[in-house]
Amino acid sequence: MNTKGFYTFEEDLKERLKDPDFRKAWKESEAEYLVSKAVIERRLAKKLSQRDLAKRVKTSQAAISRVEAMSGNPSLSFLKRIAAALGTNLRISFS
Repeated sequence: MNTKGFYTFEEDLKERLKDPDFRKAWKESEAEYLVSKAVIERRLAKKLSQRDLAKRVKTSQAAISRVEAMSGNPSLSFLKRIAAALGTNLRISFS
């Protein structure tokens, strides 16, 4: 933790990952988190609202919200449509 009383997500995550139960839950949801984070970051970089992105994808704002909130299970084709609407490509890797 830094001296100003604030800490970053990364600092908090590092601390929480020391807990075996949290580490297991994180591993199980990491892919969803990374997709959510990528969509949010790219959307904000393009200065788009969820509604703006939804119009480009030809879907609802609620569908975009579910992806960003990690509360849905988007199909690969839907993620490709989001990527195209954001002017990027979808890349998937196994590590």
